[in-house]
Amino acid sequence: MSFGELASLVSAYVRPALDVLVLAYILYKTYEVLVRTQAIQLVKGALVLAAVYAVALFLQLTTVAWILNILAPGLVIALAIVFQPELRKIVMRLGRGSFLRGGSRPRVTQIEAALTAAELLASQRRGALMVFARNVGLKNIVDTGTRLDALLSSSLVTTIFGHDTPLHDGAIVVQDGRIAAAGCFLPLSEQQDIRKSFGTRHRAALGLSEESDAVVLVVSEETGAISLAYESKLYYGLSLDQARRRLGELLEFPAQDEAEAEEAPLAE
Repeated sequence: MSFGELASLVSAYVRPALDVLVLAYILYKTYEVLVRTQAIQLVKGALVLAAVYAVALFLQLTTVAWILNILAPGLVIALAIVFQPELRKIVMRLGRGSFLRGGSRPRVTQIEAALTAAELLASQRRGALMVFARNVGLKNIVDTGTRLDALLSSSLVTTIFGHDTPLHDGAIVVQDGRIAAAGCFLPLSEQQDIRKSFGTRHRAALGLSEESDAVVLVVSEETGAISLAYESKLYYGLSLDQARRRLGELLEFPAQDEAEAEEAPLAE
């Protein structure tokens, strides 16, 4: 087979297949983000408008089609502004993948250390916020606190949150298996339907999960409940086993018990 024939074969079969695979990957990652955020409403609204426009063209409803043609550019810009956080998440998710990741990830023993500290703090009714960074960098969050660069251990976590030290009101940030900083400030959630009884810790955990792909472990000072916030959702009142299994999955350490965890519903 000559070089020209091989090139023709690649052009005829390989390129179309590669084109379809790349497009399918982008669509899948986009859908993965949309179903976890409020941007799914954007898709539903766009489909409704598209259906109305198609009906208007088919039935020759000139007035409706004319109005939609005028409004379309403005609606696109408005939706891009309103759903800017969700669109940013889509772009971030497209870059996710093991071949693009660097650095080490938390070991199972370090996850156990965090959960051991959370259990002890919950029994003492001491609040805590532990942020586990994943793919999106949290330098802006780390810079708001006191840098530690210390090994994650249950004794250090309980020391930070178990006493009224200057660092206990903020969050610790765990990167590459180490506590990068403590006493960090997190952005508060702007969701309007969050349960009114939730305090600043839960709102802060939810707020960071809206702006990054981090996983936030929360211990309630009022009730001692253990919760997880990730992907713009808050799962309240998890058992220790549920939190362990979910953290293992999110930080890419499969749980030894393959049974599915029964998650608490999204906080309202």
